[in-house]
Amino acid sequence: MTVSLSLLVAAAVLNAVGASLLLTRSLTRILLGAVVLGNGVNLLVLAATGSAGDAPLLYPHIIRNRVTDPLPQAIALTAIVITLATTAFLLAMAYRSHQVTGSDEISDDTEDRLVALRAEFLDRRGELRDRYREARAEDGGADAEQRARYRAARRRLRRRVREERAYQARANDVSGNLWNDILGADPEDYREGRELGSTDAAGRPGPAPARVAGPSNDPEETGREPDSLPGEDSCHPLPDQPDDPGGAGTEGTR
Repeated sequence: MTVSLSLLVAAAVLNAVGASLLLTRSLTRILLGAVVLGNGVNLLVLAATGSAGDAPLLYPHIIRNRVTDPLPQAIALTAIVITLATTAFLLAMAYRSHQVTGSDEISDDTEDRLVALRAEFLDRRGELRDRYREARAEDGGADAEQRARYRAARRRLRRRVREERAYQARANDVSGNLWNDILGADPEDYREGRELGSTDAAGRPGPAPARVAGPSNDPEETGREPDSLPGEDSCHPLPDQPDDPGGAGTEGTR
């Protein structure tokens, strides 16, 4: 079987570029990587067909030995369809991520970050403690400078843990507008959010927070007359009124 060297080189380059783009954190680059990798796979499949030949169509007076293999062509066509579907899916994910968070980068899971930070904190604290004890044993006692360095390092570790916990609290905050989180915020919501100073979990400017939802009694919003007050349109007067014998007032008592 004869294989084109240029076709193999092009397929290898496309596969390498696509794989490197898939390993990034940006959804846009992941989308481009999926497209490039799909084209590279298609070239590899087409390279398996061998040398060029006649179209794989059965018609009279055809020489079967000169017809190309139709199976790799069918596989390449299927791969093209799968690549298009994957591209549409990743494009929708990138758009929704940009609408919700303002960025298309994939963030780490907050629980994974907390577990990794806890392990790093314990290792770093143990290392600092061992180093401090060794220095104190060598010098016959720790001086003020060594204690100050040790305490400063411990304060830096605690500050980092507090910052990570604050980040996790912001990431778990679900007090925003659920409608904007699902369908995406409008530009007016982002302008209102900048005026109010609202931010998302990563600290970037976000849309305006959710308004208090509930039944409205405004005729301009509902298109109907407001509900009657208690005691109106009824035969029972309001309690604690002067004309109510059973109320607390004394002016209307008989």
